[in-house]
Amino acid sequence: MAIENGKAMVRKNWSEHTDIAVGSELLNINGRPIKKVFEDIYPQISAERLYFRHAQLENMTLPRFYWLVFGKKNSFDVEILANGKRRKYHLKSIRAVEDFEMKRGDILKHNRNLQFLEKASAYLRPGDFGGDLEQYKHFIDSAFVEIKHNNSKNLIIDLRNHSGGDDAFGDYLVSYIADKPFKWASRFQLKTSQQLKENTRRTRDTTQAYWQSILEHEDGEIYDYDFGFYEPQPKEKRFTGNVYMMVNRQSYSQSTVTAAQIQDYGWGTIVGEETGEYPNLYASIYNYPLSKTGVTVDVSKGKIERINGVDKGTGIIPDILIKDHLLDGKDEILEGLLKSMED
Repeated sequence: MAIENGKAMVRKNWSEHTDIAVGSELLNINGRPIKKVFEDIYPQISAERLYFRHAQLENMTLPRFYWLVFGKKNSFDVEILANGKRRKYHLKSIRAVEDFEMKRGDILKHNRNLQFLEKASAYLRPGDFGGDLEQYKHFIDSAFVEIKHNNSKNLIIDLRNHSGGDDAFGDYLVSYIADKPFKWASRFQLKTSQQLKENTRRTRDTTQAYWQSILEHEDGEIYDYDFGFYEPQPKEKRFTGNVYMMVNRQSYSQSTVTAAQIQDYGWGTIVGEETGEYPNLYASIYNYPLSKTGVTVDVSKGKIERINGVDKGTGIIPDILIKDHLLDGKDEILEGLLKSMED
């Protein structure tokens, strides 16, 4: 299911009723209007606003959230609107793993990819901002060597459907575009606590200044931490052509921060749709177990402010707005960008 203009639209159909077409609107489930279904699900979604909730609902999927809120169901009575006509269906439930999880593709993509397109354009998908940092750097290094060898005039960086990750990964990518030392945030605040200190002592290298600062401040104290400047690559390695960075409502966490860097420093053009995540965001996750149940919870210990210091309560607003329809096989954003290059 994708959410378009507040409506629940069918993206995939694995039921026995093959006549339910992609692009049909889901009106209700088991006699409950879809708006009411969503309202019951919203409290289970960690998001500050409706736009972000809908992005998370697409990402984590309606079937998962429906099961979480309403429990196991052996069948579903649904009403569908297609081609101006309403029709009711009785759907048998399907197996969660074999018939759903093993068939579907995640909205979030984790692949790394470099291609050379028309208009002397290089397309770079950097992959996750996490994992083996040295392996990631090797891919980025190799990619920019190829881009320079190919004499590409335009660089398209794809951060759509991106889960984000760590600033070290985003900064290394930006270092090939930057023309001066840079930061990934204008301000970074931490709030320390007994739980955070215990986690830090158990899992981190406390000889490092960042982790030391957590231990040195009082429980509950909020303080600023300055990571300093990140140096750009040597001039002969950098890309100096036109930079375009694609984002959409499924761009999260560090991918949003990286897009804000490019936009705020003026190093490229942001293309696509508003991100679900804010560029001023709570981040830097750690976890601890609840004392009575033992359930592990993830919480943020830090707050990031984007480079320009402006907080308008929105996601990244692209310089070139292009709607991303998740219902079809088209790539509206990339196609629209290439078309704008022609114009």
